[in-house]
Amino acid sequence: MEITEKVAYLKGLAEGLGLDGSTKEGKILSVMIDVLDDIALELQDLQDAQEEMEEGLDAVSEDLSDVESLLFESDDEEDEDEEEDEDDESVYETTCPNCEEEIYFDESILEDGYVECPNCGEKLEFDLSSLDENSCCGGCGQDSDEE
Repeated sequence: MEITEKVAYLKGLAEGLGLDGSTKEGKILSVMIDVLDDIALELQDLQDAQEEMEEGLDAVSEDLSDVESLLFESDDEEDEDEEEDEDDESVYETTCPNCEEEIYFDESILEDGYVECPNCGEKLEFDLSSLDENSCCGGCGQDSDEE
């Protein structure tokens, strides 16, 4: 039984007993029952407002969760794409003999056989014909199979 129902029951009992509102005791009981009725109605209003706020908060929480998944999902995908790009492509570095600036390039430029310095425009050519699959960088003169 809800509080409002209990107060209504109490009012019914008071009326059924025939409380005399002209006596001191009857006036006090009547006023107390009215105060209890007001408190019960206020409490019911507060409970209703709380339920509305809970529903609104749940809706906001769900929306925020959707936004977070969209944001973090796209960040995760970008990070994965960057990692894949870094894993897929080797980056090479050389120094321009003309301006002495460092130049970075990938395998596609290496396959072309030359790179143009972005600083001074000098054309740097690469001769890869001396390298084969079994040799290392060539600096040591040993094949990669040797130890």
